[in-house]
Amino acid sequence: MACWSLHSLPLLGLLSLLLLPCHSSSVAGSRSPGVRIGVIRKPSPAVPIFREAPAFRNADSCDLANRIHVAMTLDSNYLRGTMAAVLSILQHSMCPENFEFHFLWGRYEPEVFSSIRSTFPYLRFKVYRFDSSRVRGKISKSIRQALDQPLNYARIYLADMIPTDVKRIIYLDSDLVVVDDITKLWGVSLEGKVLAAPEYCRANFTKYFTNLFWSDPSLTRTFQGRKPCYFNTGVMVVDVDKWRQGGYTEKVEAWMGVQKRKRIYHLGSLPPFLLVLGGNIKAVDHRWNQHGLGGDNLEGKCRALHPGPISLLHWSGKGKPWLRLDSRRPCSVDHLWAPYDLYPSSMHALEE
Repeated sequence: MACWSLHSLPLLGLLSLLLLPCHSSSVAGSRSPGVRIGVIRKPSPAVPIFREAPAFRNADSCDLANRIHVAMTLDSNYLRGTMAAVLSILQHSMCPENFEFHFLWGRYEPEVFSSIRSTFPYLRFKVYRFDSSRVRGKISKSIRQALDQPLNYARIYLADMIPTDVKRIIYLDSDLVVVDDITKLWGVSLEGKVLAAPEYCRANFTKYFTNLFWSDPSLTRTFQGRKPCYFNTGVMVVDVDKWRQGGYTEKVEAWMGVQKRKRIYHLGSLPPFLLVLGGNIKAVDHRWNQHGLGGDNLEGKCRALHPGPISLLHWSGKGKPWLRLDSRRPCSVDHLWAPYDLYPSSMHALEE
């Protein structure tokens, strides 16, 4: 049932939500009792209006008991990317009706909720409020302002927000599209690890931390007994139970505390993940995160695709495809994102 849990609602707006009908989460259209949200409000000027996405039926039969859980953050600034990502997942899945989306947002934005409902009227999803006070005082200034937003840290607290009956989840950033059946990624064996992701051991791992970090044996000792490799936290399969049992939220927070005192890295929420889990994850094929398409974090210059097969395209970095397409200065890779864009005016921009 794609409904709010009362504990996840912000206090402001709770009363109004209690009076509204709720989105039907069932693909077949059945309804369940609960807090119901259904009034389509007049969109805010800050929230774009999207075309309604088609409903995909890609297999003759699907076992609806095989739920696939996907988590993403939800923010009006990145909503266009989120819509494209969801569309790409559903379009390429053999059983799109098996998906349940878990959206994490930092503040109550009814226009965003209504936009999802009207764009994907058949979508099964839940929305959870991420309390930004959990990271207040823990975030250190990074090299790009977007990386400093509290919602960028919500993935650290994912296991605390989603229902306890969800045992495994795929976490995805909003600046990507999937061009393969993501069920293949869902089915990967974690082999006892808490997390699976593409791993890049040829990357220069040292550049993710400052000289102060590498010169302090008490800090570098954290990598003793493991070969740390870079992985991108925008695409992760997480064993939620192991995350909770292992206290990984607290482990990541501990390194954020060190960062506040000593400035040991420059890149937001990524480095503490690397400090805790680098070299201790289940590595999956690189095809599941063709990342870096947004360029570097400062200038966002165009980058070409890496060689090899591709299942997921990720515009990590400063440059976002919808912004570059709208500016009429797109990179060549941005045209791979454009077919999933549900923003109506974008069609005219591409045709001109």
